[in-house]
Amino acid sequence: MLAPVLTKYGFRIRTRVGLVINNLMIHGRDPAEAQRKLRQMYRDCEIIECICHHGGVRTPLAGFEKIAG
Repeated sequence: MLAPVLTKYGFRIRTRVGLVINNLMIHGRDPAEAQRKLRQMYRDCEIIECICHHGGVRTPLAGFEKIAG
């Protein structure tokens, strides 16, 4: 059985008390899993930015503002 491929996701978040945390790295199979893990550690946080680090290449993920615009 093959091991699942994990990708690093870099987050920039605002915690519920208002602190901004930059470059918070979390591994996940997809962005949804990485966000789920993030929300387990930082409840009620606001995700400002999410960047996929796959193979040394940084790829910004489409945010709500880009999709709605």
